Amino acid sequence: MWRSHKVTGPKSFPSFPTSSVLQLLLKHAVTTGGFLPQGPGEDAPMESFQKSILLALLLSAWLPGLGFCYSITKGPENATVLAGSEAWFNCTVSAGWKVIIWLSKGSPVLTVTSSQGSLETTERFTSRNYTSGDQFTSELIIHNTQLSDSGRVECSIQQPSDNNFAFLSVQVNGSLLIKNSTLTVKENQTIEIVCEALGWAPAPDIAWMRNDSLVDKSSYGTQQSPGSQGLHNALSTLTLTPRDTEVLTCLADIEALPSPQNATVTLIFDNSATENDYSEDSSSTWVVVLAVVLSFLGIVLLIVVIVVAVRCCLKRRGSTYQNEIRKVSAEKKKDGDLENNQRSGSENLGYIPEELWNTEQSPRLASLPPMSSKFAGPEDNLHISSVPKVRPQRRPDYLMSPKKIRNVTLV
Repeated sequence: MWRSHKVTGPKSFPSFPTSSVLQLLLKHAVTTGGFLPQGPGEDAPMESFQKSILLALLLSAWLPGLGFCYSITKGPENATVLAGSEAWFNCTVSAGWKVIIWLSKGSPVLTVTSSQGSLETTERFTSRNYTSGDQFTSELIIHNTQLSDSGRVECSIQQPSDNNFAFLSVQVNGSLLIKNSTLTVKENQTIEIVCEALGWAPAPDIAWMRNDSLVDKSSYGTQQSPGSQGLHNALSTLTLTPRDTEVLTCLADIEALPSPQNATVTLIFDNSATENDYSEDSSSTWVVVLAVVLSFLGIVLLIVVIVVAVRCCLKRRGSTYQNEIRKVSAEKKKDGDLENNQRSGSENLGYIPEELWNTEQSPRLASLPPMSSKFAGPEDNLHISSVPKVRPQRRPDYLMSPKKIRNVTLV
C-alpha cells in the first residue's frame, strides 16, 4: 500500500533528473510485477504492469513540480532581421534551474547563472532577465547584427530538450533606383523602364505598380545575378505603351523589410507629339529647302562674280589694247605727218597762185600796141587796165621764176 505524505514544497525533495526516476520505476515494475498486489486470475500480472506504466507517467508530470528537475518550458523562436539592427531571443525555464548557456552557430556567447546572473563576454551579445511566478526567462540580445550572424541560436540548460534552439536570418536591403525620374512619351510609343536593385541579401522580389494597380508579371522580366561579399543584384525591365500620364513604381521586397522599398518614375504623355513630329518634319523640310536654295544662290552668285571678274579683266585688256592701238595710230599719224612734211618740204613763201600770176602778167600784154578793129567804137581811146585791186602784201625775196608750180593737197 502507498502511504500518503504531506508535500510542503519543492525543497522537501532532492533534485533528481526525471529520466533517472522513470527508469527506476519501470525497472521495478518489470522485475516485481507492479506496485499493487496481484489479484486472482491469469490477467493479474498484465493489469499490474499497465498500472505501473500509468504510475510512471503520473510521476513524470509530478516530479518536476516537486523540484526533482527543471526544463525549458518555452524555447527561442526564429527571427529575421535587417543587418545593423538588433535580434532578440527568449528562453523560459522552470524553477530550480542552475545555468543557461547561449550559443550562436555552436559557439558560446553568453552565460546566465542563478547565483551570479549574466556573464557577458562581448558587447554585441547582452541579456535581460525576467521572472514570472516560478518561471525564469532569459532574453538574448544581439546588437548590430551582421550577415555572418545568420545561423542557429541555442539555449542550453545542459539537459536534453527538444525546443532549445532557433534560427537567425540576417538580411540586407541594398539600393533601388530608376535612372530617369521623369520621361516624356509620345502617342503609340513603346518604352522600356529599367529598375535596378544592387547589394541585396537575399535577392529581392521585384514587382511593378502602374498608378495604384499591380502590373501583370507578363509585362516585365527580372534577372538576378550574384554580387560581391555574398550579396545579390536584380534587374527588372518593364515594357509598356502608355496612353496617358502615369506614375510607375518599382517595388523590391525581402522578408525583413516592414514594407517594400520603392522607386518611382513619372511618364508624361505628350498629346501634341504628332503635331510636333509634323512641325519637326516641316522644319526639317524647310531647312533642307533653304539649304538647297542658299546653295543654288551661292553657286549663282559665284558664277556672277566670276563673270564680272572675267569681264573686268577683258575690259581692262581691251582698254589697254585700244590705248595701244590709239597710241600706235597716233604714232603712225605723227610719223605720217612728219613724212608728209618731209615730202612737201618747207612752205614756199613765194608761191603765187596761177590766177594771181596771170593777172600780174596782164600789164605786160596791155603795153602792146592796140589792135585795130573794125568794131572800134567812140571809146577806142579808153585805156583798159586789168590790174587787180588787191595785191599780196608779201613779196618774194627771191627772183620769181617763170617755172610752173603744182598745187598738191594731202588728205
